[in-house]
Amino acid sequence: MSELEGKVCLVTGATDGHGRAVARCLARLGADVVVHGRNPEKCDAVQREIAAINGGKRPDALLCDLASRASIDAAASEYLASARPLDILVNNAGLVSLHRQESADGFELVLAVNFFAMFQLTMRLWPRLQASPAARVINVASDAYRVAKFDLDDLALESYSVAKSYSRSKLAVVYFTLELARRTAGQGISVNAVDPGPVASNIAANNPGFLYSLARPMIKYLFPSAERAARTAVMVATEPDVAAVSGGYFRSMKQRKKPLEFDPAFGERLWQIASDATGTQL
Repeated sequence: MSELEGKVCLVTGATDGHGRAVARCLARLGADVVVHGRNPEKCDAVQREIAAINGGKRPDALLCDLASRASIDAAASEYLASARPLDILVNNAGLVSLHRQESADGFELVLAVNFFAMFQLTMRLWPRLQASPAARVINVASDAYRVAKFDLDDLALESYSVAKSYSRSKLAVVYFTLELARRTAGQGISVNAVDPGPVASNIAANNPGFLYSLARPMIKYLFPSAERAARTAVMVATEPDVAAVSGGYFRSMKQRKKPLEFDPAFGERLWQIASDATGTQL
C-alpha cells in the first residue's frame, strides 16, 4: 500500500511553483489530490500531470478566486456538498504585489489572499477535517514574518511597500497557525506552518512589467527548484512523528523550537479581525 493511499489532500495554489510540486509529490505517495486554482486551463494542466503519475486517475479540481470571499464560500460549499473526505489541507496559495491593490471585498490584496482566504477556507472546511481520524493542516508561511510590523489598526496599509505587505501577511499566517493549534488542542488535528525557503516559482506573476520580466529569469536560475522546496511541506504532511506536533514551525526539514514570542492579546484580536472579515468562526 502506498504511504498516502486512501487519503484526500487539498492543495491550494496548486497550479504553479511550490503548490504544484507539493500536489505532485503527494500524488506520488498515493494520495487522492484535489488541486485548487482560479484558472481552469492551469488546473487542467496539473490534473493531466497528476493523472500521468497516478496511472491515468485524474484528480478533482476546485476552482476559486481567493481574492473573493463569495468565491471562497462557494468553493467550500461545493467541497462540503461533495461528501469528499479531507485528510490533509495544504494552505499554500499566496502572492506578492509590487503596488497596493484591493480584493473584491475591499481589503488590501496581499493580506486578503495570503491570510484572510486561508482563515476562511480552513474554518469552512474544519468540520470535514474533524471527520478525519488524524487530519493535518499545513499553512505555508515565510521567514519574512520575522521582520514584520503589523499595526492591527492599519489594515488598509495606505503607506504601502512590498516588504510591509508580504511580511505582515506571513506574520498573520504564523499567528493563525499557533492560535488555531491552541484552540483545537485535543481534537486530533495537527496544525503547523512551514517555510519552504526561496522557491523558483511564479509567485509575483501578477505583477506584469519590465521589472518582473527582468527578475523572473533570475528567480528561476538562483532559487531552489519547487520540487526541492516542497520537501518540508510534504514531510509535515506525511511523517508519523509530526502527527503529534501542533503549533509547530518547520523550515529546511526541521522544526524551529520557538518561532516567536507569542502575544495572546495580539493573537486573539487578529483572530477576531479575520473572523469578522470572512464571516467565519470555529
